[in-house]
Amino acid sequence: MRHFGIIGYPLVQSFSAKYFNEKFAREGIHAEYSLYPIDNRQWTMDNGRKVRELIDSLDGMNVTIPYKQTVIPFLERLDETAQAIGAVNVIHKHVGYNTDCLGFIDSISPLLRAYDQKALVLGTGGASKAVCYGLRKLGIIPTLVSRTPKDGQLSYSDLTANVMSEHTIIVNCTPLGMFPDIDTCPAIPYEEITARHLLFDCVYNPEETLFLRKGKAQGASIKNGMEMLYGQAKAAWRIWSNGH
Repeated sequence: MRHFGIIGYPLVQSFSAKYFNEKFAREGIHAEYSLYPIDNRQWTMDNGRKVRELIDSLDGMNVTIPYKQTVIPFLERLDETAQAIGAVNVIHKHVGYNTDCLGFIDSISPLLRAYDQKALVLGTGGASKAVCYGLRKLGIIPTLVSRTPKDGQLSYSDLTANVMSEHTIIVNCTPLGMFPDIDTCPAIPYEEITARHLLFDCVYNPEETLFLRKGKAQGASIKNGMEMLYGQAKAAWRIWSNGH
């Protein structure tokens, strides 16, 4: 029996557990996939030991919010992509990988228009790092938006009509709107969104977040994170099953 799992918090409803356990049952793979929620609100030495033990014992591991950067010191090395991004969502044999960027690129690519040159990326966590990397690979200039911006980043109050007009892609990399807090959304000026905009939400539950609904009401194209999720999961399995 091979053992896989995911760490994160709160892991209320995990796509990964359902996806992989159904895959194992369907394909006759002798394996199981478990959830390992680790409460980050009170980080202790015990949490660190638990992370290290899971990395040592599992045959493959996923990492989600808020640990995509936290796990890096526990690993022996990162592959080239994870190193460039600075965040990890897949672990195998003490090596960190990032398949989020692959899932994102494959999901958003068919929706891009010739005039899409700049993107606003909401949030500065591990998901945003993968998204920015993917956008650059696609020739699009990303700008991070944060409640506490650093140099080169924008605050939400900086999102003027001109800024919104220039940036025709808006990607939500925050957990705002994720189940169970479905009545929340990033504080952007939705009235400035037009039919020229594309809104992409890395959140997949609910299927249509408040962020996407508000964009859709303004005539924008929208896409949720489900296809991105499937893409990164398939790439994760390739890593685990090929023994990389």
